[in-house]
Amino acid sequence: MPRSITKKNFDAAVLRHDQPVVVDVWASWCGPCKVLAPEFEAAEKTLAGKVRFVKLDADKNQKITKKYKVMALPSLLYFSDGKLVDRSSGVVSKDNIIKRVKPLLSEEDRKELKGGFNWRFWE
Repeated sequence: MPRSITKKNFDAAVLRHDQPVVVDVWASWCGPCKVLAPEFEAAEKTLAGKVRFVKLDADKNQKITKKYKVMALPSLLYFSDGKLVDRSSGVVSKDNIIKRVKPLLSEEDRKELKGGFNWRFWE
């Protein structure tokens, strides 16, 4: 299950982490956020050990949401080497999350993911 982060540990958990990181920016009152949650968790299970998945409560961390210009919930922020490299908003599927993360993975990790998902269909 993705761990929750706050402004206090954002830098360590996201910007200084040695793997790609996907941040789910959500709020407790957000219906679509609840729909996204199982897709986000399923992507985390598929990419376990290759990508870090974390959740950031938008209401409690407004400085971070402003810094990264989060305008809609849910939003997914994709980080690599401490930099924001991609984003999406709204409900997306597990496969869409994996597709967006794939370019951030090492070649070895990409090869391990080939089973069960047709990457060419999406490229």
